[in-house]
Amino acid sequence: MSASIAQRYKSQPARARARTKEPELNSHIQSRTAVAGQRVPQVFWCPDLISTRDLGPAGVDAVLHLAGVIKARPEEFRRALAGRQMVMFFEKPSLRTRLTFEAGMMSLGGSSIFVDQRHERLDAREKLSDVAHNLERWVDVIVLRTFSQQTIAGMAEHARVPVINALSDLEHPCQALADYLKLQERFGDVQDRCLAYVGDGNNVAHSLLLTCACLGSAIRIATPPGYEPSPEIVAAAQEIGAVIELLNDPHEAVCGADAVYTDAWTSMGQESETDERAEIFPPYQVNSALMAKAAPHAVFMHCLPAHRGQEVTDEVIDSAQSVVFEQAENRLHVQKAILHLLLGGDDRLPARSAHV
Repeated sequence: MSASIAQRYKSQPARARARTKEPELNSHIQSRTAVAGQRVPQVFWCPDLISTRDLGPAGVDAVLHLAGVIKARPEEFRRALAGRQMVMFFEKPSLRTRLTFEAGMMSLGGSSIFVDQRHERLDAREKLSDVAHNLERWVDVIVLRTFSQQTIAGMAEHARVPVINALSDLEHPCQALADYLKLQERFGDVQDRCLAYVGDGNNVAHSLLLTCACLGSAIRIATPPGYEPSPEIVAAAQEIGAVIELLNDPHEAVCGADAVYTDAWTSMGQESETDERAEIFPPYQVNSALMAKAAPHAVFMHCLPAHRGQEVTDEVIDSAQSVVFEQAENRLHVQKAILHLLLGGDDRLPARSAHV
């Protein structure tokens, strides 16, 4: 399967491959090199998935293409990662992220270890670099769900095995990749499609911005004043090539959109702001009146868990337009693709070793 990924990329017209500027790899990637291997990868060059920016357009395309192949023919990948081990450290509660990573790794023939880190931050008991140097000698890949993006970046800086961002306060790359896989399944090429995101300019909004940019699509984001996405993320998405509209009016954002997306008004770690946000965000609730502003074929999207009656009504989330559970299913296929590209096949950098 990996050869088909490279062939597919190389068969694309040069104009398509160069339509957007590839972002520079993050500094933690630039400073690390893979051990010598027999083959230089044509597509998947990332040692880690810390940010969607690490992937760039070609990397996003490779993940989504392979996810589609794995979803269609899972039996062909049942031994793809046999003997590989994954450890997951989660500082936050999880349903979809934990189970899709565990089920995905097992269905590829590997094994997983879960460490519940909710009682203290990952670097609270010992220095993060010491944790990293231990883990790199025991397992093949590290999956982190943390409060701070710096925890993930720090682990990637020190660990000589791949590190995957399973959610941080800044980004949620696996979620956005699964979301755009669903949009591709529904609409085909998403370059002429527009996603409208309504609510808090949070980590999910950030990853949607970056993934949208990598796919050459368009996005409108409507937030209350003061709750806009990070200017740094917006600038990065624009540098890649996103068509972005930042708005405060949810009706303007949704008008004619192909997909309407929302998320919780209060993210984990912001519980002290719950009452304040509950007074500010009601105009951004996705209800039947707001959905009526979108295109007739529009789908409703949510990364879950949903706070029914707050950011979305039952009428919308349970409607025929809702694809929320299909998004959740695609988390499995996308994460299998990420694991395969980081750990198996030819279209990745040769595996690093802690002993060279």
